[in-house]
Amino acid sequence: MGRKAKVMAIILGGGAGTRLFPLTRDRAKPAVPLAGKYRLIDVPISNCINSDILHILVLTQFNSASLNKHISRTYRFSNFSSGFVEVMAAEQTRESTEWFQGTADAVRQVIQHIEDWDIDTILILSGDHLYRMNYGEFLERHYETDADVTVSVIPCTPKEAEGFGLLNTDSKGKITEFKEKPKGAELESMRVDTTRFGLEEKEAEARPYLASMGIYVFDYKSLLALLSEDKSKVDFGGEIIPSAIKSKNVQAHVFDRYWEDIGTIRAFYDANLDLASAVPRFNFFNADAPIYTNSRYLPPSKIQASDISYTMVSEGCILNGVYARNSILGLRSRIDSGARIENSIIMGADYYESLEDISEQQAAGTPHIGIGENSTISGAIVDKNARIGKNVQLVNKEGIEEAQGENYFIREGLIIVPKNGIIPDGTVI
Repeated sequence: MGRKAKVMAIILGGGAGTRLFPLTRDRAKPAVPLAGKYRLIDVPISNCINSDILHILVLTQFNSASLNKHISRTYRFSNFSSGFVEVMAAEQTRESTEWFQGTADAVRQVIQHIEDWDIDTILILSGDHLYRMNYGEFLERHYETDADVTVSVIPCTPKEAEGFGLLNTDSKGKITEFKEKPKGAELESMRVDTTRFGLEEKEAEARPYLASMGIYVFDYKSLLALLSEDKSKVDFGGEIIPSAIKSKNVQAHVFDRYWEDIGTIRAFYDANLDLASAVPRFNFFNADAPIYTNSRYLPPSKIQASDISYTMVSEGCILNGVYARNSILGLRSRIDSGARIENSIIMGADYYESLEDISEQQAAGTPHIGIGENSTISGAIVDKNARIGKNVQLVNKEGIEEAQGENYFIREGLIIVPKNGIIPDGTVI
């Protein structure tokens, strides 16, 4: 960076995570497991650390216990550093007795905790995106243009554009217009010549729109002014940014690499399974900018007589006679002989059961944590500590889109067994 900035990152943990339910039934959205061993929150925190931004607040208000535990175990900086990662839940104060009403309101309510840090720049991030960004480049763009606000944008196709807030800019990248999920003629009016942002002509024709990624850099004083001028404005994307465009210098920072909003069950599922492909779009094997997570000191996975391909296998698994394709097998997964796992996410377990515990459970008719003999799991998400019995079929043969039963859900055609769910021997779903 050209100047020494005093930057604080604020990661928005989101609301109740209804679009990711039931994965958010017992945990905050940023604490949802990712790629077998990580959690969603690890992505923006790691991007911050790799960008030398070490003052990080995570705002949340729902089911924050597991998020607190993960962050306190994982992100401990040196005693010789002032760096921190801190979860800040909604709290009642004399000024506000409400929960966070939106993204901007969440920041408005915690701004009092930031004042003592002598910050001049605030980086606002989301807790449910998968991408790798050097925020130094983002900040450089902000300072070079002397912006009050800088919005990170990604070029997108007409089909993708309908689901995002779109931005229009002048020839130098200053944002002149914002429209939330426009359709028809309004969508057409938001076309931008993206060649001026570095896209080749053919690529620019395919992706002629600039979608807001929902991440922003604010000059600290400008942020205070925008948050205080109208306290009825509670959302950054729909209210604060459009208002700022009218009165402030709001710039676009174009990001043209892999980025995925994984706030829905289908997007979460697709992004995870892509990680198991031969050439995934997101690379966890980048040693220059690693994604950090809790060091659990687990043993290597033990795999016997198994046929496993295009599958990510996490640490501490015990796989005996397993067939797996296009799947994610999470930490401490215990899968018995004859089991078939296809196009599925098995999140694993938080702890190991002893052989004595397993014997007692079996005597009581309860499956062990993991997946029992000769069970087939296809097109499913099996959350942590779930117990799948023997000869179970989770296959959704009838192609049901939405349903709910005892210890299972079907969302967007995907079977989901929630955390600690029990599926008895011989069950067919």
